Amino acid sequence: MNRIFRYLFWKIKGIKVYALVGKSGTGKSFRSKLVAQKYNIELIVDDGLLIKGDRIIAGKSAKREENFLKAVKTALFDDDEHMNETLAALQKESFHRIMLIGTSEKMVYKIASRLKIPEPEKIFRIEDIASKEDIETAMRIRFSEGKHVIPVPTIEITRSYPQIVYDSMRVFFKNKNQLPWRKEQAFEKTIVRPEFSKYGKITMSEAALSQMVIHCLDEFDHLMKVKKVTMKIEPSGYNLSVKLRVPIKHEISSTLAELQEYIADSLEKYGGIFISAVNLEIEEWG
Repeated sequence: MNRIFRYLFWKIKGIKVYALVGKSGTGKSFRSKLVAQKYNIELIVDDGLLIKGDRIIAGKSAKREENFLKAVKTALFDDDEHMNETLAALQKESFHRIMLIGTSEKMVYKIASRLKIPEPEKIFRIEDIASKEDIETAMRIRFSEGKHVIPVPTIEITRSYPQIVYDSMRVFFKNKNQLPWRKEQAFEKTIVRPEFSKYGKITMSEAALSQMVIHCLDEFDHLMKVKKVTMKIEPSGYNLSVKLRVPIKHEISSTLAELQEYIADSLEKYGGIFISAVNLEIEEWG
């Protein structure tokens, strides 16, 4: 199916695509079921997994990957076999609404493209559904303890990834219009410690960080090339300076602020490190 035909295919079926976006570690997976419940969203795509209710129906988890590059590719369905398996499951499911979870709009648009569904028509931001205090608490737990959440019961995770399971939790949800004699609805979520963040604080060389930044640039805009990456280690994390080469006539589709955010979020989420700043220097050529 070409892109236009695929778009019409899903539109004719009445499919609506949503997204939940927020920086790494802010509690998106933790709150995803509450958003899905409120807006009657049947399917969730989170870190390489296709989730329906309390079941994983397709995909593989980026949280089981042992390094940054593999985790990024899994979350973005970069592997054709992974993508095709998930796409086949999508086409078999009877659903009307699906939500993609990502660290940026760029990421969820990339996932939508790989899964051959329309771009999200409504994007929820974590700041709109969680308080500042809740977000700060989630980030503190993520970066001090390396803990992540997968929004399905623990038994679903232990079947495939028992080595990363850390604990489980139950989250209670009550609609404000719910009748007083009806019970609150509870969702079970699994706390995991991924392979790429389970060994405590991680330190990296400039060479390793350079490779990660090169990968981010290739995903973000393949015409932009990394010339040099230097770093300073500060108390709040890695301060990166990135020199880029861009063709003279090339029009960058996004702002540099979006690129800075994309690099920082990707390195924090899949590299297991703190990024205090990303400074960009542009050099034109050609």
